Amino acid sequence: MAIQQRDSRGGSNRDARTNRRIKAREVRVVGPDAEQLGVLPIDQALARAQELGMDLVEVSPMAKPPVCKIMDYGKFKYLEKKKQNEAKKKQVVVQLKEVKLRPRTEEHDYTTKIKKVREFLGEANKARITVMFRGREMSHRELGQKVLQRVIEDLRDVAVIESAPRMEGRQMFMILAPNPKMLQSQRDKAKAQAAQAEKAAASGAPAAPAPTPTPVPAAEPAAAPPPAPAPDAQR
Repeated sequence: MAIQQRDSRGGSNRDARTNRRIKAREVRVVGPDAEQLGVLPIDQALARAQELGMDLVEVSPMAKPPVCKIMDYGKFKYLEKKKQNEAKKKQVVVQLKEVKLRPRTEEHDYTTKIKKVREFLGEANKARITVMFRGREMSHRELGQKVLQRVIEDLRDVAVIESAPRMEGRQMFMILAPNPKMLQSQRDKAKAQAAQAEKAAASGAPAAPAPTPTPVPAAEPAAAPPPAPAPDAQR
């Protein structure tokens, strides 16, 4: 069941009071350049903000008296929204992908699935490796353990065990997480490539000159056709 968050009066989900919405009779005012303007009656504080073409924003309503800052509130909200959007872009969403195997999985199928898991872990995600048992296979759980142990050995360079192998009904599974050393190596490599690209761009290497077009010789004028024979004067 989803839980709805209550938007309380003092919560961060509510916009700060501005200008005439400020209830206090006097406030401590901070100028647009963070200079302290002292405690002023609310009317004087509003007048100072109006003179500068800005807003009076209540930034600390619980203080005695409340602290207000003179600022361009519209621009402030725009920049805050922009920062939030940039932060969301930088957030890494970790996914969990499940790969199912059998106690006697064919070699080709095993190799293909392990390759996919390796790529998935390389993208900083996690993987759940599940061995499914059917019928009499339940009496040979050691086969499932061997499969998972082989997976651990094959992915040792890119994975670490987050959840050790365990049984759950007719399934034996474990969860693998990306190897921190592998992720750090990827970050270092990306930084090195970015630095190299910046260095190449800063060096300003001149572009290769365009090839000089080969002149095409002018076509020679066509020879004049021979004159037609004169008609006989008399026949």
